[in-house]
Amino acid sequence: MSTEELLTMDDAARLLRVSRWTVFRLMKERQVTSLLVGQRCRRITASSVQAYIARQVEEAA
Repeated sequence: MSTEELLTMDDAARLLRVSRWTVFRLMKERQVTSLLVGQRCRRITASSVQAYIARQVEEAA
């Protein structure tokens, strides 16, 4: 069983230093991976946020 850390929209926004709407757009564009917990709660995997940051750094280089 994986112990992947799950982030709320606010947590991910804080890590990326962006708005919640930007995080929502990244989810919609499948730039970060999210999953549904229950019927309404979205959580974002911490590893997908880290991978997104790594891709952005790589593209900037």
